[in-house]
Amino acid sequence: MVSRRTALRLGALAALVPVAACTSEPPPPPPPDPLAELAAQARADAALATVVATSAPQLAAAATEIAAARTEHAKVLQTEVDRARPPVSSTRPKPPAAPSTPADPGAALVEALTAAEQKAAELVPSVPRHRAGLLGSVAAGCASLKVVLT
Repeated sequence: MVSRRTALRLGALAALVPVAACTSEPPPPPPPDPLAELAAQARADAALATVVATSAPQLAAAATEIAAARTEHAKVLQTEVDRARPPVSSTRPKPPAAPSTPADPGAALVEALTAAEQKAAELVPSVPRHRAGLLGSVAAGCASLKVVLT
């Protein structure tokens, strides 16, 4: 048989357990989504291609196609980022600053597309299957866009 005094002590201890649980440290925030960086790069590449389309008439058709494709890449990548981690209303991505006209517009586009292709391909082994498929499509798209320039 438990004495009244022991029962009160146990009751007091039981009341302290939830208080201790409430005062523990919150878990750290998750690391940044790697696809968010790719979405930002796709927006920057689209902005660059738009500048090239207006400043280099010989590349206008190809640059316009690249701008459209990279805008679509940015949209699908951002949609996946938002699906995985729904954004807070104040955390929508900012549009990239307008780039200046590069000295060699064709080389600048090829360099941007190559960097995007490599970054997407590097991430494929480290993400779940559905994201790997998306990244593979983006990498293949960037590779094919480089062919449009030649």
